Amino acid sequence: MTSTAPYGELRAQLETLTTEAFRPELAEIDRLSTAELAALMNGEDATVPAAVAAQLPQIAAAIDSIAERMARGGRLIYAGAGTAGRLGVLDASECPPTFNTDPSEVVGLIAGGPSAMVKAVEGAEDSKELAAADLDGLKLTAEDSVVGVSASGRTPYAIGAVEHARTAGALTVGLSCNADSALAAAAEHGIEVVVGPELLTGSTRLKSGTAQKLVLNMISTLVMIRLGKTYGNLMVDVRASNEKLRARSRRIVSLATGADDAEIEAALTAAGGEVKSAILIILGGVDSATATTLLDDAHGHLRAALRSAADAASSR
Repeated sequence: MTSTAPYGELRAQLETLTTEAFRPELAEIDRLSTAELAALMNGEDATVPAAVAAQLPQIAAAIDSIAERMARGGRLIYAGAGTAGRLGVLDASECPPTFNTDPSEVVGLIAGGPSAMVKAVEGAEDSKELAAADLDGLKLTAEDSVVGVSASGRTPYAIGAVEHARTAGALTVGLSCNADSALAAAAEHGIEVVVGPELLTGSTRLKSGTAQKLVLNMISTLVMIRLGKTYGNLMVDVRASNEKLRARSRRIVSLATGADDAEIEAALTAAGGEVKSAILIILGGVDSATATTLLDDAHGHLRAALRSAADAASSR
């Protein structure tokens, strides 16, 4: 008789997870009308922000630690499998156009490699060794930050990434959607957003995926704010790589300075299209070379550069 013990053990593990819990009250939802199903699912989704809010202290602590390392030249690396991995890759891929980061600064690793973004790579999530190899391929350093992402909090790839990162002295964060998860326990910063059982039993691309997306948005966005990538709520490091973003660049300079179109065009031309420098040229009354120097001295923080420009003007 063929033994089913390995599957029995895994089934027992899954039965302990909130994200895998079966909800008997939903056992006949396929009998509901589409409108009733939509209302039910929307009500489920509405509970996610409160679950994220319960973890804000842990999220904020992780963000401050990541920002501190990135300010010293470290990278932010997400590692996950399946939906969790795809969400990490998505968040990383949106940082260059939004914050003008180099693609190497925020990196998303997905178990099975890039092809796993669109097609499941069987067995990849079960390998801690694969995660270690993927991080070694990036030449991980102690200045880097690794965020393991897994709804269950038990995915070997995510846990392996965090464990390997810790041996390298890197900062580690474990993001999961179950309490007392192995992933959170393995990481320096554990973030456990417990959203409860899913509408479809075990389908963690739903509330769990939404929770992970919210937290990853928060991590990348607030880290970039801490690094001076914004001025107020304006994306002053936006990379104008298409017509829409070129128009947005001009609108950002306008909102920041109140300058007319001619002055904006002149400043952007002088700044080589760099929004932050154009704003400094206009508000600080400096030339492009001085703007570059002031921003370099301020490590890219526009407010600090503007203060320096004002101090220099008042001392003349």
